[in-house]
Amino acid sequence: MRVVVVGASGNTGTSLLSALGADPQVTSVLGVARRRPTLEFPKTTWETADIASDDLTPLFRGADAVVHLAWLIQPSHDLERLRRTNVEGSARLFRAVGDADVPALVYASSVGAYSKGPKDRAVGESWPTDGVASSFYGRHKAEVERRLDAFERNHSDVRVVRMRPGLLFKRDAASGIRRLFAGPFLLDPLAHPSVLRLVPNVPDLRFQALHTDDAAAAYRLALVNDVRGAFNVAAEPVLDPPTLARILRARTFRFPARAARALALASWKLHVQPTPPGWLDLARGVPIMDTSRARTELGWTPARSADDALLELLSGIRDGAGLETPPLTNRRSRGEEVLTGVGATERA
Repeated sequence: MRVVVVGASGNTGTSLLSALGADPQVTSVLGVARRRPTLEFPKTTWETADIASDDLTPLFRGADAVVHLAWLIQPSHDLERLRRTNVEGSARLFRAVGDADVPALVYASSVGAYSKGPKDRAVGESWPTDGVASSFYGRHKAEVERRLDAFERNHSDVRVVRMRPGLLFKRDAASGIRRLFAGPFLLDPLAHPSVLRLVPNVPDLRFQALHTDDAAAAYRLALVNDVRGAFNVAAEPVLDPPTLARILRARTFRFPARAARALALASWKLHVQPTPPGWLDLARGVPIMDTSRARTELGWTPARSADDALLELLSGIRDGAGLETPPLTNRRSRGEEVLTGVGATERA
């Protein structure tokens, strides 16, 4: 089986390359990234391409499956740039899959594609995927789902799988995640549980997470099994302020949602941190996912709990962990992050 992984140098991509390299059913992997990493993986060769501008069809010819992981979260102050890659780039990738006659496509959707939903019960993959309007991430994920609907109607011979994971954490992605969501002013020691003594109790802030290696295992199973459709993937427990306080041995304090959003908006507009308030809206809005289908049809079970994944991430942030790929490197200085504009550049 020959697999092409687009967006292979990031958080999920690096875990997936490791998983595919260990699978005897996979004979070769082509890792596609905008910037060529120095990191090597078994069975993997690298090619550089940008889904927003380059011709992807030659890279896909002869492949048994394409995995689409490429996505921009920064620059969060340049929505046109984000949409050009996330939405239009995804549509270009889907067309290339059809033009190259690839028989299978696995797309990295997200819990963020879902419309607002319940926090007190879990919903399945049939829940509407219209996103959360105030989140560019939710809007883009929802629009790509519509583009993929059209692709499926026109290419019924292609086996299409949509993976919808919760938040993805691993130690080796810590430097990249810190840059994307916290910015240069989060001092590494502040990620230590002994320092995190208070957890803001924001209403409706309940979300799901899993270790990135467990997500990669689900992707691998979707590739090697004859399955179609959407799969929710997340680990237990659901993370909310009381649960986070228990994990961190901290206490909660009441923090009104309006105040939390105002703080996020002000600090983002001032380029103090790179995360717009739509991410808070997304975390408060998306439903809790039922992962039964992935467990029964893929035979998937996460090896790590959500709290273990979170603690591993915090440990990685504290230690400045990273990998030798452009999105995950720990070699970029915080001074450069400040000089290039917090949340205003995609450089990672």
